Amino acid sequence: MKLKSALLPLCLLAALPALAAARGFDVRDLATLDRVSSPVLAPDGRAVVFAKRQMDAGVTKATTSLWVRNLLTRDMAPPKRLTPEGWNVNSPSFSPDGSTVYFLSAKSGTQQLYALPVAGGAPKQLTAFALDVASYKLSPDGKRVLFSTDTFAECKADFACTRKKLDDTAAKKSTGVVYEGLFVRHWDTWADGRRSRLFVAALPEGKARPVAAATSLTEALDGDVPSKPFGGADEYTWSPDGASVVAAIRVAGKGEAWSTNFDLYQLAADGSAAPVNLTAANPAWDTGPVFSADGNTLYYRAMKRPGFEADRFGLMALDLATKQVREIAPQWDRSAEGIVLSQDGGTIYTTAQDVGQHPLFAVDAASGEVRQVVGEGSVSSFEIAGDTLAFTRNTLKSGDQLFVTSTSGAPLRALTPSAQEMLEDVRFGDYEQFAFKGWNNETVHGYVVKPHDYVEGGKYPVAFLIHGGPQGSFGDGWSYRWNPQTYAGQGYAVVMIDFHGSTGYGQEFTDSISGDWGGKPLEDLQKGWAAAQQKYAFLDGDKACALGASYGGYMVNWIAGNWFDKGGNSPWKCLVNHDGVFDTRSMGYVTEELWFTEWENGGTPYDVPKNYEKFNPVNHVAMWRVPMLVVQGEKDYRVPVDQGLSTFTALQRKGIESRLLYFPDENHWVLKPQNSILWHDTVNAWLKQHIGR
Repeated sequence: MKLKSALLPLCLLAALPALAAARGFDVRDLATLDRVSSPVLAPDGRAVVFAKRQMDAGVTKATTSLWVRNLLTRDMAPPKRLTPEGWNVNSPSFSPDGSTVYFLSAKSGTQQLYALPVAGGAPKQLTAFALDVASYKLSPDGKRVLFSTDTFAECKADFACTRKKLDDTAAKKSTGVVYEGLFVRHWDTWADGRRSRLFVAALPEGKARPVAAATSLTEALDGDVPSKPFGGADEYTWSPDGASVVAAIRVAGKGEAWSTNFDLYQLAADGSAAPVNLTAANPAWDTGPVFSADGNTLYYRAMKRPGFEADRFGLMALDLATKQVREIAPQWDRSAEGIVLSQDGGTIYTTAQDVGQHPLFAVDAASGEVRQVVGEGSVSSFEIAGDTLAFTRNTLKSGDQLFVTSTSGAPLRALTPSAQEMLEDVRFGDYEQFAFKGWNNETVHGYVVKPHDYVEGGKYPVAFLIHGGPQGSFGDGWSYRWNPQTYAGQGYAVVMIDFHGSTGYGQEFTDSISGDWGGKPLEDLQKGWAAAQQKYAFLDGDKACALGASYGGYMVNWIAGNWFDKGGNSPWKCLVNHDGVFDTRSMGYVTEELWFTEWENGGTPYDVPKNYEKFNPVNHVAMWRVPMLVVQGEKDYRVPVDQGLSTFTALQRKGIESRLLYFPDENHWVLKPQNSILWHDTVNAWLKQHIGR
C-alpha cells in the first residue's frame, strides 16, 4: 500500500509537464508553419519533388525551395533539399527522362526558367527574357518550352518593347489614364493594357546561353491565357506530337467583364496558322484541356450556362477527327476540378467537393463510372505516374501533408509531417460534422470544432463562422485566412454551416442561393445554430459572435438587421464583417466581375432594380444594434472599399460600438504575414471583449 501511495504522486507529477505544455493553436503558428505543395512525380514513379515554403524568424518574408524523396526506399530517411539555400523557387516539373527538374526563380532579377539535375548540381538558367515567365509547360520531347508572360499587343514577341513601354509610363510626368472599356481594374490590379499571352521558345542545349527570343502564339486573340487573376498552366497544354497547343481563352471584347465564355483554341506551335476555336458551340466556360496519348481525343471541363461562374464543371471528350463531343459522367452531380489521365488513358482522376470533404475520384472514361480513391479531408493537389499516386491533403487539424500510395489502394506513406507533428506542444480542437433539417426541411450539413482546452461538461463561448462565395464551403480543410483552429486555440467553440448555395452537395443545392441571398441561407443559419446548440451542450448560446468575409460579410450585415427573436433580441453579442457587401445595388456598379452580380440578381441593376433591393442590407440599417468590427482592404476591387467604409459610417452614425481595421496594402484577402497577425489579434480581442476567454 505504501508503494502504491508513493507511486501515485510520481505518476501525476510525470504527467503534469505534458498537461502544462499543451496550448492552443495561435496565428503565429499559422504564419510560421512550413507549407508543402506542388508534388511532381518522375515519369517512372521512382521519385517525388515538392515545394516547401518556410517563414523567416521575423515572420515577414517566406522563401520556397524544392525537396526530393526517393520513393524506392522504405526507410525513414527524410526528403532532401534540391535547390540551393537562398533561392526562392516555384512550379517544379520533370524532364521526360526524369533526370532533370525544371522550375521558375527570380534569382537573376526577373523570373526565369531553370534546370537542375535530380542527382545534384548547380541550377542552369535556361531563359533570359526581358519579362517574367509567369507559367510554363515543357514540350513532350523536352526541347521547347511553352510559357506565358504579360505583353502589350503592339509589341508582339518583342519583350524589350513591353519593358520599355512600362519604363516610359513610369517616367511620365502625368499620371492620368484613359479607359474605353472594362475591365479598368480586376481583383487588386488596375489595367495597363497588357495581356497574358503564350509564347514558345527552343531550350538551349549543352553550354549554350539562355534563350532570350520566342515565337508568339496568341497575339491574334484578345484575351488572357492563363486567365486572370487565378489562372495557371492547367489552362493550356501541348499536343502529344508537339505540333500544336490548346489553350482556354475568353475573347469577349468590351463584354469581358460580364462574360464567362472561355473557349478552347488550337494553336500551331510554330505560330504559322490562325487559331482554331474547338468549342465555339458552347457559350459557357470550357477549360482544362488534356490530350489522350494518341492525340485523337481532347478531354476538358465545361459548364453549360453562360454568365454563371459557379455552374457545374462536367467532364467532356472531344473526338478531334469527327468533332463530336460527349459528356463522360453526366449523372455525377459534382463539379470536376481537374483532369489527370491514367497511363492507359482509361481513367480520369479528378478532385471535387463532396458533402463537406474534398476527395480524389477516379472516373472511367468510357462508362462514366465514378469511384472515390482518397477520401477524408481535402486533397489539394495530386500527380500520377504509372501506378504511383502522390498527393497533398489537409484537414481541419492540419495543413497540407504529402502522401504517396498506389492508384490501386496501397497503404499511405506520409512523406511530410502534419501540423500536430510540427507543433508537439499544441492541442488542436477536435471536430465533427453534423446534419439538420434546414430550409424546406432539406438536409443541411455543418461542422463543430471544440475548443483546444475542452473538458467534458464545460460550457464555451462560440465563434459562428459564415463562409464566402456565396457558392463556397467551410468543410474539412485547412485555411491560412479563416482557420477554425485559431479560434479553438483561444478557447472558443466554432460552428460552421454549409447553407443552401454551398458547393459539394449537388448543383441544385448550389443554384438555390442565386436570387435569394437573404432567404434560404438565413433560415439555414438560424436552424443550424439552433440544431448545434441542441446537439452540443458545451456551446454557450448566450456568449456567441458571428463572423464572415465576402458573402459571409454580406450575411453579417444582413443578420444585423434581420435576425432577432420574438422579443426583438439578437442572438449575437458581437459581429465581425470582413470585406462584406453593404449595398447590393452599389455593389452591382462598383465591382469588377459583373457576371457575378448580374447572375446572382437576375440582370443589371437598371434592368431589375427590385432584385437588387430585395435582400439589400442598406435598407435595414435602422434595425442594427449589435457591436461590429469592420475589416477592409484598399486594394479589394471585388468588394471595394466603399462597402466597408459605408458599413462603418452607418455604425458610427447610429452610435453602435464599432471598430474599423483598414489595410491600405491588402486585397480581398489579408496575405502579408504581419498583417495576418494583426488581423487575428484584432478579431480575437474583439471576441474576448464581448464573449470572454
